[in-house]
Amino acid sequence: MKTVKQVEDVVNGTLIKSGSRIYASGNAATPQVLLRQLARDPAIQGVELIGVLFLGELEDLFAEASCGRITHRVIFNSHHTREAVNKGWAKYQLMHLGDIPRQVRHCLHPNVAMISVAGPDTGGNYSLGTTSEGVMAAIAAVKAQGGIIIAERNAQMPFVLGDTVPAALIDYRLDTDYPLPASPVQPADDNARRIGRIIAERFVEDRSTIQFGIGQVPEAVTEAILDKGVRDLGIHTELFADAMVRLVDAGVVTNRFTATRNNFSIASIFLANDASGYEWLHYNSSVQSRPADYTNNILNIAAQPRMVAINAAIGVDLHGNIWADSMRARWIYSGVGGQCDFIRGANLSAGGVPIIALKSLTSKGVSKVVDMCPKGITTTAIAADPVVIVTENGALDPRGLSISERAVGIAHLASPEVKEQLLREIYDSPEFHRPGAALAGGVAKGFIPYEAIR
Repeated sequence: MKTVKQVEDVVNGTLIKSGSRIYASGNAATPQVLLRQLARDPAIQGVELIGVLFLGELEDLFAEASCGRITHRVIFNSHHTREAVNKGWAKYQLMHLGDIPRQVRHCLHPNVAMISVAGPDTGGNYSLGTTSEGVMAAIAAVKAQGGIIIAERNAQMPFVLGDTVPAALIDYRLDTDYPLPASPVQPADDNARRIGRIIAERFVEDRSTIQFGIGQVPEAVTEAILDKGVRDLGIHTELFADAMVRLVDAGVVTNRFTATRNNFSIASIFLANDASGYEWLHYNSSVQSRPADYTNNILNIAAQPRMVAINAAIGVDLHGNIWADSMRARWIYSGVGGQCDFIRGANLSAGGVPIIALKSLTSKGVSKVVDMCPKGITTTAIAADPVVIVTENGALDPRGLSISERAVGIAHLASPEVKEQLLREIYDSPEFHRPGAALAGGVAKGFIPYEAIR
């Protein structure tokens, strides 16, 4: 391994030749200094860059001019990549998070990896820090082609235990020192707290294994779990954020009853509200990092006892189709991510339940519960997936229900005004079989109103 002092010594047109295909770490581990130089050097032409949710100060990397020199293959949008993807300046790679390592090895074949690291430890190994996802697969793919691994060692990157990279695999190391991107979360509002109470009271029990992401609903679920007094939880997740830190610090999470009984939480990506959250991760044996084909492997998820997988969505229609990556057919907001992996894994778990949690209305008052999904939309869960859907108004368990029974139940998840509109659509439609029969005693089959939770 060669240590370089200037980024220009390692990111230049001589080392990064035309035709290079680069895989870069993403999320909070985005190697910002390396990637800014990639955008800055006009001698670097005709290369491809692949990655997941690039964060940090990268405005120039995805500007129209840079996209003329660099072909971006974006697996999951951040605010930096959204314009480029939706204006056709960049490619959107549609794939499940759990499938990224396989596609990197067998389909994408990078010959350059730009990674973030911390360390080394006393064994001479480097941590991948806050992001594993497809990075180990990229390193293996690059080495198989005789390519180069460029590591940016950020002094503020925590050494997250788990998968590590031997120094012998790294060709160049550049030392940097800058804060990691923070992902602050707004406090949970009343609707988020209602959703959190429904999920915790109805579905999270002692010895459950949980998965959720970042945002108001995960914060609310955490509050409700602490209020309920649940014990001996496990965490098997793709994303580990500050809400889960609270559960670990409170002693609620022990991981004693997960499939591996390993006493530590497992995740592939780590995000924090601020620097203290990243400091918490440093050599912390209560968490470990694993690649996405481990954390998001459906069989590994299914092996967890009482797997409660909680994910968000942009919208749901009366059949139960769910979309989470896009607003309309060709306007991509985020990406498929790992939602499908955890929906299907949790469904196979003994006592497990996949949950989609969403507020019934957007901040602008538009209903997220609609008659039909937008034309051409990519669904992250299809109607046949047995997903429990939760809004602030209640929960709908579709298992065992017909389409008409399901539609009536989903309508009850909407705001009161929209619910009445949707029910009229259902009752007036000849395609639904006897929808009125779905209301037994005035309560929709499979629907649990919020008032019944408390």
